[in-house]
Amino acid sequence: MNIPEHIRYLAIEGTIGVGKTSLSKMLVDYWNEQLGDSCGVSFLEEKFDNNPFLEKFYVRPDEYAFQTQLFFLISRLKELQNNATQNDMFRRLLVSDYTFDKDRIFAAQNLTDDEFSMYDTVSRALSSNLPTPDFIIYLQAGVDTLLKRIRHRNREMERNIQGDYLWNLQQRFDHHFWHYSNCPVMIINTDRIDFVHCPEHFQELVAMIEKWPIGTTYYAPEGK
Repeated sequence: MNIPEHIRYLAIEGTIGVGKTSLSKMLVDYWNEQLGDSCGVSFLEEKFDNNPFLEKFYVRPDEYAFQTQLFFLISRLKELQNNATQNDMFRRLLVSDYTFDKDRIFAAQNLTDDEFSMYDTVSRALSSNLPTPDFIIYLQAGVDTLLKRIRHRNREMERNIQGDYLWNLQQRFDHHFWHYSNCPVMIINTDRIDFVHCPEHFQELVAMIEKWPIGTTYYAPEGK
């Protein structure tokens, strides 16, 4: 395996149901098997289920959007700061299944203009010294694929998610990462692969990721 020395923080991003956490865990397990746990890779997971407003948001989004986003903002901020500091001391690579920018994408989708203005003021004030990824993997999938995966994992609070909401969210993610310039971004379309259940697909992704391309690259595996 090959992880360049300058890559200490890898983030995996994408919309709801695209497979961020699954791929993050699989990469960590794979790389730790190659490196050994004592000098290997750590995992920073987004804990969506600890947000007390999230379930209410899915039922009454207009009423609970701001509280939901603010809770996520503070939680992600604290988690990234604490784990990034520990990672500098003890680990070679931190793999996260989210970026801090994700929260702003969701805020732009879910909040009113006035709410977003207030959110943005708080976010910018708190995140000035936040560590940023050295490499980002952005997972894409079409709405039909996302809905299929969301139904398959069968989380009760996600059962009312509509295709229009996912489509709009996907457009925001696409725009953000196609124009992202703070680090290299590998955009992977996952419509035709199942890296969770097909070892060949996962190995194909690992081989592409370990090339660590510079800049923004796009990869659409056929899943044969």
